[in-house]
Amino acid sequence: MTNPFTRWFGAQRRERTLRKYAIDESLWRRTLDAYPCFGHLNPADLERLRETASLFIAQKEFSTAHDLELTDAMIVSIAAQACLPVLNLSLDLYRGWVGVIVYPGEFVIKKTVEDQDGVVHEVEHDASGEAWEGGPVVLSWEDAQMADGADAYNVVIHEFAHKIDMVNGEADGHPPLYRRWHAPLDSTAWADVFDNAYDRFCARVDAVPQRRFGRFERESLIDPYATDHPSEFFAVCSEALFVTPKPFEAEYPELYRLLARYYRQDPAGVDALV
Repeated sequence: MTNPFTRWFGAQRRERTLRKYAIDESLWRRTLDAYPCFGHLNPADLERLRETASLFIAQKEFSTAHDLELTDAMIVSIAAQACLPVLNLSLDLYRGWVGVIVYPGEFVIKKTVEDQDGVVHEVEHDASGEAWEGGPVVLSWEDAQMADGADAYNVVIHEFAHKIDMVNGEADGHPPLYRRWHAPLDSTAWADVFDNAYDRFCARVDAVPQRRFGRFERESLIDPYATDHPSEFFAVCSEALFVTPKPFEAEYPELYRLLARYYRQDPAGVDALV
């Protein structure tokens, strides 16, 4: 049992942090208005999100690259989007690292990959976001501002879904499940829905000729990029849950309910948590 003094001290420290890192009302309102993904939250939820974002800002170190000016609007925008997935869970899911690095636009990632023959290659590719296990989250500010809600795209939610997926180690599309939040959902129930949905999606993409991928993307909310790995499927579907919840639920109802139960949010309002 937690000592009463410890609880009191923790509450006092939390209140001091919230006062020190309080988000300006006009800036908060502009942030909410800019991103449709907050539209399903009621006033009480929005106030909790504001407090959670303040605590997140207090815990993380923001920096920029290529002489990009770091502004309060940039910090609050990223913090609010990052905290949406953990709003009904806990900021503890983002423990163990502190850095958020913001580039003006896409940046180059260098990786070492091994092909099917065991040959190791050094590859480079452009990216709008990257989450490092035990390290920072790297974001393109240009992409972080894309929020018209027309597509299931949100690079901040995507990368922070990866961070949640990494809590128990390397991201694998099987994020941590906690009895106090997720019971009776367990690893078997998760695999029954998620792994089957991933396999079906990969088969669906494989059945589409390469030259028709543009058409496939318009026919489905989920980008074919999600076939790259179960962790990418989890992150892309997390974007869809919050950014385009109703179309996502209509196209993938079982998967929508799984993710709604995981995040303990029902953005489409279909009683998915019952």
